[in-house]
Amino acid sequence: MTAENSDTKNSKDGTGEEVLDATMNGVDETGESEAAETESAPQNNDEMVAAAQQEAIEARQDMLRMQADMDNLRKRLIREQEKARRRTLERFMNDLLPVRDSLERGLEAAADPSASVEALREGKELIMKMLSKAMGDHGLETIDPMGETFNPEKHEAMTMLPSADHDENTVIDVLEKGYQLHDRLIRPAKVVVSRKP
Repeated sequence: MTAENSDTKNSKDGTGEEVLDATMNGVDETGESEAAETESAPQNNDEMVAAAQQEAIEARQDMLRMQADMDNLRKRLIREQEKARRRTLERFMNDLLPVRDSLERGLEAAADPSASVEALREGKELIMKMLSKAMGDHGLETIDPMGETFNPEKHEAMTMLPSADHDENTVIDVLEKGYQLHDRLIRPAKVVVSRKP
């Protein structure tokens, strides 16, 4: 074996040792890294659980606040609705008070022996006008369908009578007037309807 071959062999052997050492060092570093990750994993899990629990607590508090706000809003709306209903009723009662006063005066006048029938009739007509105005101011409309075609949505037929003077299904008599409040039927008009003889 020549000197050059010996040097080349030694050089190759040295490189092999260096590679082997580098590989072993890499294994050691990887092992240390995995060990570090294994140790830090429980800490990460605990932190994640704690964060999730905190988020759940905050979400529950937000939900409870929202429920309380909704409950307060519902109660406030009920109070405002009740106040509005009372104000409307108060206005209606205020409009009815003059009618009541007129009725009382009419009763006092009727008790007077010198009162005439004509005066009493005029008093009743005046009271009727006052009452109709008070009810009309609050949206009440009278349904008086005399001579109109029978409408089952607003009229209630009490009976049918043969009539040669009227078309079929015509209201020929109103037994009781009907009323509607803001386009909502309160009471249908009770009527007599014509039919063919």
